[in-house]
Amino acid sequence: MQIQNKWSKKDSDYIRKQLISFNNSQVSGSKQSLVKDVCLTVKNENEEIVAGLIGIIFWQCLHVDILWVDDSLRHQGYGSKLLLEAERIAKETDCTLIKLDTFSFQAPEFYKKYGYEVYGVIEDFPKGHTHYYLQKKI
Repeated sequence: MQIQNKWSKKDSDYIRKQLISFNNSQVSGSKQSLVKDVCLTVKNENEEIVAGLIGIIFWQCLHVDILWVDDSLRHQGYGSKLLLEAERIAKETDCTLIKLDTFSFQAPEFYKKYGYEVYGVIEDFPKGHTHYYLQKKI
């Protein structure tokens, strides 16, 4: 046996599937079978993506992996619309929790404004900044 350092989508998907299978075998009392990817996009008139949100729903929880808005469109409400749509989807699929993380140079105050609470912090990561973990029970 040997460890290889070569990323492939096929291998990555296989490892993820194996861990999800194991995790589901250990968790009782939750909707184990529903795993749903979430991908919301905002496109301009040229069909170019200018904002988006990527997440995954599992165990009645929406984990928001990425929420991004192009610099030219920040502070125009697109982030709010994406977050609110993700929350609507989470409620529609019987989620009871949304979780995400952000950095001090990104948007911790934005999320707090929408009722997200900090449950974890890593100071000085990356150097000179703070990494926040937030959740919202729905």
